[in-house]
Amino acid sequence: MFDFFCTQFGFSLLLAATVFGAIMGTVAYCIYFERRISAWIQDRHGPNRVGPWGLLQPIADGLKFILKEDIIPGRVDRPLFILAPCLIFIVSMIMFVVIPWGGQVDLGGPELINVQVANPDIGLLYVLGIASMGIYGVVLGGWASNNKYSQFGAMRAAAQMLSYEIPMGLAILVVVLVTGEVRLEEILLAQVGTGTSAIGDAIPHYWNILLHPLAFMILLITVFAESNRTPFDVAEAEQELVGGYHTEYSAMKFALFFLAEYAHMITASAFIAVLFLGGWHLPFVPGLQPGDTSVAAMGFKMLILGVKIAGFLFFFMLVRWTVPRFRFDQIMRLAWKGLVPMSMGLVALAAVLVYAGKQHSVAWSLSGNAIVLLLTIAVAASTRQPVTGRQANMPALPATAAGA
Repeated sequence: MFDFFCTQFGFSLLLAATVFGAIMGTVAYCIYFERRISAWIQDRHGPNRVGPWGLLQPIADGLKFILKEDIIPGRVDRPLFILAPCLIFIVSMIMFVVIPWGGQVDLGGPELINVQVANPDIGLLYVLGIASMGIYGVVLGGWASNNKYSQFGAMRAAAQMLSYEIPMGLAILVVVLVTGEVRLEEILLAQVGTGTSAIGDAIPHYWNILLHPLAFMILLITVFAESNRTPFDVAEAEQELVGGYHTEYSAMKFALFFLAEYAHMITASAFIAVLFLGGWHLPFVPGLQPGDTSVAAMGFKMLILGVKIAGFLFFFMLVRWTVPRFRFDQIMRLAWKGLVPMSMGLVALAAVLVYAGKQHSVAWSLSGNAIVLLLTIAVAASTRQPVTGRQANMPALPATAAGA
């Protein structure tokens, strides 16, 4: 049995079960820490009744969802109504399989084992393809509920998620151009150590966030929008849509929507860490270099990646309780008039740097990012229009209606 787990296939099965369990446990306690962080920000007590310091609150919440009555309204499209939360949960959970969690490990076999469930040649495209499927669960939930509020929420989510996928893809394209790779583990390794130029000179490699901080910021903003997190949570704006696309859901089907949201946050955080923060790598730290293949080094690398993921999760939660929700027209304006032109400029910049052989130069890359940012600000300032809740081309209200 041990020999089986020393093979790539057996190790991948064991890693998949381990990571799945870790994500599910983290999802449960993400809800607890979100409530704790919100209480800290609002100067009040968080959950503190169930268990010491309220640590058993996620278990109580899970039991509550399991034991609650599962109500399915009679007017819904029953098969699609049941499929929607299952689909969005499955999509959020299968993205982790291509994340490089810990480099390579030597288990005593004839070859090194990749600490990765799957190692396809198109790992980056797999993540983008799977992430784009999350919209189906939201749209199906709103459509199958046969509820106008749910339908409005689903349409908002569809427009928002499709819009923000464009700058997300362009920001990721910047990384692809700089590294010349679409496999996540190769993108990670391209940020580590040194390379060799065409004339044989050593070229130091840097984390991509040091080369293209604007692309990092664009990707982070689009992850907020893709996961419907505040300030982009208009798909479930309680003041306007009761509960949005999950208004008619209860019990575990209701819980699956929120489990999917937190699972998506975890996998998206790992994805950003791999693309821009070197994944499991820390410079000059023994045990965190590509040549470290012991079991202890694997555990250390997975711990470092977990710490980076935890940092992103804390940032997600901090933003939720400090930034007010955007209006829907503001969200669309930010995507199409802000992020899309800026990300297109970054792609053009990355292409020019690659053509000139300067893609690994921090000075050239940061200078180009500064130019793109200044041009974006200049264009935005020259075309600035007042942002109001009323369209400029709408007719004026009659005097009687205005007086009433």
